[in-house]
Parts: sequence; structure tokens; C-alpha cells
Amino acid sequence: MESTRPEIAVDYPPFFRIYRDGSIERLDTETVPPGLDPKTNVESKEIVYSQETGQHIRLYIPQNATSSSSAQKLPLLVYFHGGAFLIGAAASPTYHNYLNSLVSEANVIAVSVDYRRAPEHPIPACFDDSWDALKWVASHHGGNGPEEWLNRYADFDRVYLAGDSAGANIAHHIAIRIGKEKPDGVNLAGIVLAHPYFWGKEPVGDEAKDPGVRARLEQLWRFAHPTTIGGADDPWINPFVGQSLASLGCTRVLVCVAEKDLLRHRGCHYVEELKKSGWGGEVELMEAQGEEHVFHLNKTSCENAVAKLKKVAAFMNPDKKEV
Repeated sequence: MESTRPEIAVDYPPFFRIYRDGSIERLDTETVPPGLDPKTNVESKEIVYSQETGQHIRLYIPQNATSSSSAQKLPLLVYFHGGAFLIGAAASPTYHNYLNSLVSEANVIAVSVDYRRAPEHPIPACFDDSWDALKWVASHHGGNGPEEWLNRYADFDRVYLAGDSAGANIAHHIAIRIGKEKPDGVNLAGIVLAHPYFWGKEPVGDEAKDPGVRARLEQLWRFAHPTTIGGADDPWINPFVGQSLASLGCTRVLVCVAEKDLLRHRGCHYVEELKKSGWGGEVELMEAQGEEHVFHLNKTSCENAVAKLKKVAAFMNPDKKEV
């Protein structure tokens, strides 16, 4: 009897498998509940930010902030997870553990956004969801929002966006939209782009020129955005097409790249193009030697991961000296 299972189009073990019919099989779907993390003393909880889609955020705060009688205002981080727009979740152990560590190190309150993923919800669903999450967060800036942690502890004069890989791509686009629309309640101080998932038809710098490698990456992008007209030069994946980086709605940017990451050259190119765009802010590049894509999520205790964590924490606390 012949198998009725569709033919595999793209196989990325241990992460996902995409079939010729456009369906996806996610191979790692483990999640962990929110709560108090005994290692970092960071508390977390989940809140639905969109009744229409049922999407939620996971909110993190250092326990010492809620136990203090002074109601100290903390910098506010809005974080977007990675996963090629196809996988990943705010509730995954990888992101839950990373946000616990980052919130503890930086002493910030963080919102980790869960967004709808392709191919079930193709581009631009993730960008729409992320913007809706940001607006939900901003609704607390006057102290009258639905979530007390944000009302009492979030400093809306010190808002940061961050993300890794596809999440860094989202952070960039949200920052561009903030710069254009200037929504109430969001004073965007800076963004952190970790190993940003940008691409394009033509290589930049010493980027891989192998047609097979480039075609595979474009194929992956087309699974996330099947109706794309520009392919790898679609403005959602290539930030140098159809938009000006000068409209970025913040004054500080930190771009993190890894030496052995295929996407490294795009991150470096982003820094150079941002400097030439007329944007006028300050951009910094941090490169981890000998490391691969999103290594800091998988090798959390290695020297480079620790250094990156401290760098990002210091970026969100510019008035404090980096140790």
C-alpha cells in the first residue's frame, strides 16, 4: 500500500519539516508554564493581548521589584522570538529561560510576544500581531491598562525592542512603523537585533554566493510568505528595499552577529547602511567569534553567551557602567 503522506520539501531536523502541499510538522513543541523561576527570582505570567486571535504575551518581572514598597519603575523590553516565522513560541523552554536570565541581569520588565506563525498564518500575520501586542502594551502608559505589573512598574520613557533571527526582523519593522506613526505611549529608546534574519537576491560582502544555498533560503522565505512578489527582495525580508532606514523610530541600535552565521553579513551590512541613511542615531555592532546562529540561546553558559547577555543588559541601562 502506497503512503499517502505528502512529499517532504524542506527538512530542518530537529526543528521542522515542510511538505510539498505547504503543510508543516514542527518537531519541537515543548512548552513550560510561567511562574517564579528559583534560579533568577524572576516572576512571569501569561496574558491574552488579542481576543480576536487568542494570542498572548508572557510578562516577566524581577521578584524584588514587586516585593518592594517603592514601586520602582523599570525599563520595558518588548521581545520577539525567532524561528524563521515558522516555529518558536514565547512559552518554549528556550525563550522562557532566556527571558528569565535577561530580565534578572538587566533588571527590566519584559513582554515576550507570541505571534501567529506561517505557513498556517503567512506573512504579514506575525507583523500585525506584534504591532497589536505593542499597542496593548502602550495602553498602560497612563497607568490605567488591564495589567497591574505594567501600570505600576513599567517606565514608558525607556522602552526597548529586541529579538533574535526572525524576531530581530520583526523588531526592525516595528521600530520603522513606530518612527512613521509615532503611537502614543511608546518612547522607543533603542532596539537590539540579534542575528537578524534579513536576506536578498544579491549577495552583500562575503556572503554565500552558492546558488543552491541562496535558493534554499529563498524557498524557506516563500513558505512563510507564499504570495510574495519580490521573493528574497521582498521588503519584509530585505530591509534595504522599499523603505528608508532613516525612519527608524529610536536613537540607539545594537546589532549582534556571529562569525559562523550565514546571516552575519546582512547584520553587518545593516549597520553600514544605517550609518549612511541619515538616521542620526548611534549604532553599535557586537560580533561573537567562532559562534553560529543564535548560539546564545543554546549555549547559555558559554563565555560569548554570557558576554552577549551582559552587553544587552548594559544597552538597556546606559546610565550604569558595564562590568
